[in-house]
Amino acid sequence: MADRELRTIFDEDAELYDRCRPGYPETIFDDLAELAGLAPGRRVVEIGPGTGQATRRLVAHGTEVVAVELGANLAAVLRERTAGQPVEVVEAAFEHWSAGAPVASADLVASFTAWHWLDPGIRGERVARVLRPGGALATVTTEHVLGGTADFFAHVQDCYERWDPATPPGLRLTPADDIAPITDEVDDSPLFQPAVRRRYRADVTYDRQGYLDLLSTYSGHRALRPDLRRGLFDCIGGLIDGRYGGHITKAYLYELRVTRTWPSKSH
Repeated sequence: MADRELRTIFDEDAELYDRCRPGYPETIFDDLAELAGLAPGRRVVEIGPGTGQATRRLVAHGTEVVAVELGANLAAVLRERTAGQPVEVVEAAFEHWSAGAPVASADLVASFTAWHWLDPGIRGERVARVLRPGGALATVTTEHVLGGTADFFAHVQDCYERWDPATPPGLRLTPADDIAPITDEVDDSPLFQPAVRRRYRADVTYDRQGYLDLLSTYSGHRALRPDLRRGLFDCIGGLIDGRYGGHITKAYLYELRVTRTWPSKSH
């Protein structure tokens, strides 16, 4: 399944996505206030909000949010979760919506674990189009890193190598300190100023069902053939219960990148 098709697969079970996907460390939003001017009265365009894992924190800082969500089911849950709040949910792909959006209408464009799904050929230009001069683009990436129940994540690769044909043999997690900053075309674009990056760590503990439910929200797992997915989940669940007492901890690394457009065309 192509990447552009995979980005639509999250919409298959929006309620599960809402229940299982973790939120983000509060310090990210504190740093957004410092680096991107996140403050009352600011207008934020959020790309790929899902069911609002970050949206509600943006609103808590007093902002008005235009949440541009591709999936109809995810958008419906997001509308329900943010009813009565200053959130406008737009059901569209950002690339299409931004082409007709008002120019220079947003103080901040933010994307939490969704930026990589956008077309790199046009996403930077489209963001710059909707931002006011000097407005900020904030992207947050999420990585699963070495830590938590480290032995489990080494042992579970046997399950993946047996049931998921796309799994490289001998795959192992990388320590957070060994992961280089994630860069893309925005870092080289004349439309944006040099970026500031900050990193955060968080550990989340799951029981067997909670972890399998989480995996069920991942595009690669959902795209597996049903019999392969059942075999994989049985193998993973058996490992959690049989060797790890029914609970495992997953280590997350978050990277925040904040860059701004230039204050004027005369930079």
